[in-house]
Amino acid sequence: MSVTHAAHHIEVTAESLEEDLARLEIQKQALERELAAVVAHLSSVQRALGALQALMPPAGPGTSGFTGTRDAPPRATEAAAHVEPARPAAEPAGEESAQKSYGKLTEQILDYFAEVGDVDVRARDVAAALGRATDSSSINAVRSTLDRLVGTSRIRRTGRGLYRAV
Repeated sequence: MSVTHAAHHIEVTAESLEEDLARLEIQKQALERELAAVVAHLSSVQRALGALQALMPPAGPGTSGFTGTRDAPPRATEAAAHVEPARPAAEPAGEESAQKSYGKLTEQILDYFAEVGDVDVRARDVAAALGRATDSSSINAVRSTLDRLVGTSRIRRTGRGLYRAV
């Protein structure tokens, strides 16, 4: 193999690796946003469960009902404990604010529907209106939140992929 031929192979390999690196960086950012959304949802579910447990009478001997204790953390808490340390200790301000905004996704979506009123919108439109990325993982995070809001009757589904304020 000649030196020029070897140099060409190295150049092609380097270009391929640069393309892979760019693609992987984008994928990493999308996964970090998705993880932040899951952690935020986990936190809200834990708060809701804690509030419900506080309202429930303690189960006495021979009574049926919830058998968990308020002091015992739900299994999801253990999972969150394993997820939380995976974050870097010092995040750039941009990433930190992006993760905080994912914790407020439900509120942002409800505010958006309050503004647009009686109009059918798609998850992609909601994501764009909130200034979020329009990659599939970001749109899926918005869609999941929309579906949860439909399940709690806070918004309604008006057709395939269409949502509207209640």
